[in-house]
Amino acid sequence: MQHFVDKHSIVRHIWGKADTVLFIFAGSAAEFALNKAVDWLYYTGKLPADPLGRLFSTVEYARRIIFADLDSANRAIDQITAIHKNVEASRGAQIPDWAYRDVLFMLIDYSIRSFEALERELTDFEKSEVFNVFYRVGNRMGLKGLPHSYPEWIIMRDEHLQNNLINSHFTANLYQQYRKHLGGIRYHLLKQVQILITPKRVSRLLRLGRFSYLPPVIWLYKLSRNFKLDKILKETLLPAKYKVQIKALDNI
Repeated sequence: MQHFVDKHSIVRHIWGKADTVLFIFAGSAAEFALNKAVDWLYYTGKLPADPLGRLFSTVEYARRIIFADLDSANRAIDQITAIHKNVEASRGAQIPDWAYRDVLFMLIDYSIRSFEALERELTDFEKSEVFNVFYRVGNRMGLKGLPHSYPEWIIMRDEHLQNNLINSHFTANLYQQYRKHLGGIRYHLLKQVQILITPKRVSRLLRLGRFSYLPPVIWLYKLSRNFKLDKILKETLLPAKYKVQIKALDNI
């Protein structure tokens, strides 16, 4: 059976650990709030009503693709495309190509940043692997203007960060919803992760601050894995509503 992502790929390793996926989630939460096309997510009403659930949905679709056989992965991608086409038809307008690319670029960037924050630096070959997986997703969706290599992506990613982000009333509202759904302590931890892994422009626009106290905490957390305490910590720190989904994130 042919898989969409090779079983030995670093991409499966990155997306097979709940810790890394939750960091990807945190980074995406920051950038979603700043994206100039975030009004599309407000149009359906799903994002402000349940921002964590909406982000988990995005992450879960990515995981379904990464751990699926080729045919199943292609069906999942086609389903994503169909969902967006239905939203476009309902609103009578098209989601800009750059907005689609932004989501792919976020998944590439935060996959790399999250793994490096929690585990180790990736090689250029491994970073190219991450890029190639999401390039194939975008290509299947029929997206235009995609970069064709990891070096090209680095240039386009910077252009997107400079041109497609803004701190708007949507940003403020979404962060209010994050706080409401997470509670004070978890919301504070979310922002600490965001300080650690978001690009400088994202952090600056959100006024997150320059320093995170998480690096020594991460070291202690990694140590707790040896004593099987990490699962207890995750269950304590994360909303009960999402515990089942969070447990399911660990594939390795």
